[in-house]
Amino acid sequence: MTIPVGVIAVYVALVAWLVLLVLAIRGRRYGWVIGFGIALMLVLNVRYLVEGAPAGIAFFIGIYDVLNNLGLAPDAKVAGMTACVDGQCSAWGERFAMHTTWGVAFYQRFVADAPLRSMLLYGHLLFNSLVFVLMHVQMLRTGSGAHRRAHKVLGRVNFLLLTLSVVCAVWLASEHGAVPQYGGRLSEFGFYSMAAFVYGTAVMGVLAIRSGDRVAHRVWMWRFVGTMWGSFWLFRVMLFVLDPLLREHEAVALLICIWSSAPLGMLIAELIRRRIDASKELPLAAMRGLSPGNGVAGAG
Repeated sequence: MTIPVGVIAVYVALVAWLVLLVLAIRGRRYGWVIGFGIALMLVLNVRYLVEGAPAGIAFFIGIYDVLNNLGLAPDAKVAGMTACVDGQCSAWGERFAMHTTWGVAFYQRFVADAPLRSMLLYGHLLFNSLVFVLMHVQMLRTGSGAHRRAHKVLGRVNFLLLTLSVVCAVWLASEHGAVPQYGGRLSEFGFYSMAAFVYGTAVMGVLAIRSGDRVAHRVWMWRFVGTMWGSFWLFRVMLFVLDPLLREHEAVALLICIWSSAPLGMLIAELIRRRIDASKELPLAAMRGLSPGNGVAGAG
């Protein structure tokens, strides 16, 4: 029996990440949580570049196979699941006979002779990974301090990388309308929507800083980071939960994740930003209230 140590390691990493998140919420310090998420993202994406698309996809499908097959009889017929030849589409091999139809289609589309499709996937993974890392460098080294020049140059580099990543992603998505296991046209336009959220927030941030509006630039960059986290991590976590719950309905879980992960990520980032800004404004408001020139403070 095939024992995918790498998949098991991912499960352990996710549990460790959850523990870090709980500790971070209690201590209100999220640096380790963010760093862990970035590192795990790199591990998952680099596998594709090192091992090739088919092996990387089989590993990815293997992560979902355990919950998707939970409580499922070997000979069960499920609308949203199917078999693949000798279990090649999963890191678990023949341990699980059934896999989600979108997973099998994903594997078959890249194990076939499609060099352009593979190159677009590698390009998207490479450029997107770089953007994911660099955007956090940008957030930590803002353009209002000593790193102003570096922030500006890195911002231009990052926007170029993002553009290349989105072009690869949209090109790949343009083929999804012919794949019913993905959800057909709903999948295709769902990925267009995801790309619009990611690229649109970045463009708005660029336009804001070019007009000299640093406040709006910061707001849109927070939203951009939210769409990036949503498109990568919320997408995968939501799919991990929804796939086994909706396995009787082909592509439904996948479509929910495609359409909702980016806007949901943006919403969460916006709420976090507002909470941070509010926490900064409270001490300032208190200082103003205690100032000698304040009418309220001088009323006594």
